[in-house]
Amino acid sequence: MAQIIAVANQKGGVGKTTTAVNLSASLAAAEKATLLVDMDPQANASSGVGIDRTALRYTTYNGLLGEVAAADIVCATCLENLSILPATSDLIGAEVELVSEPDRESRLKSILSEISNDYDYIVIDCPPSLGLLTINALTAASSVLVPLQCEYYAMEGLSQLSKTIRLIQRQLNPELILKGILLTMFDRRNNLSHQVSEEIRRHYNDRVFETVIPRNVRLSEAPSHGMPVLIYDIDSSGAAAYLSLAKEIISTGN
Repeated sequence: MAQIIAVANQKGGVGKTTTAVNLSASLAAAEKATLLVDMDPQANASSGVGIDRTALRYTTYNGLLGEVAAADIVCATCLENLSILPATSDLIGAEVELVSEPDRESRLKSILSEISNDYDYIVIDCPPSLGLLTINALTAASSVLVPLQCEYYAMEGLSQLSKTIRLIQRQLNPELILKGILLTMFDRRNNLSHQVSEEIRRHYNDRVFETVIPRNVRLSEAPSHGMPVLIYDIDSSGAAAYLSLAKEIISTGN
């Protein structure tokens, strides 16, 4: 059965989708059967792996509403071992349409249970909010990975996310664990990046990944070409960092 990792942070602009896409691609490059799940109505994870959203017949929206089976939604990507449950902006309607349903928090869990045996890893890209879509992701996940930007307000909102995780653990998913905190957008020339990194490691100790994701132009350029960075520029520091993160996750085995 797959390890299901939700990539979540209600704060936008922290490298959440970049992490979901490039971690998934790096796990696939390590010959792990990987499924990327786009749970963000912005659907940037889908376009980030080359999916033409205008050509999609079914998306995560249809799955959450119980209209189609998971296998009918899965699409291939440019990487042999990487598939995706894609999204479009229609997904924003799911929060409204599911609000009165008794099993509204566990729809994604039900979808993934149909196909989880087909994969080693399932990585969920969550929206930058703590709404019903993120709650579905955390209910379905075995662990949560939190990208955290190396800037002054980095820890702002982390306590709220921690409260949400504890609430999910108590009421919906007692098996959920914190996979780790991932420091992103690290600028080694900037003293503030080093200060934030030191502060977060002091507060969270071994819950912070050793791998740090640098600020990297190639990471920023890759989505506009519909490619993970390791396809766009395998020699870039961004590609090296996400390959290192995948190796770190595989080695922990939990």
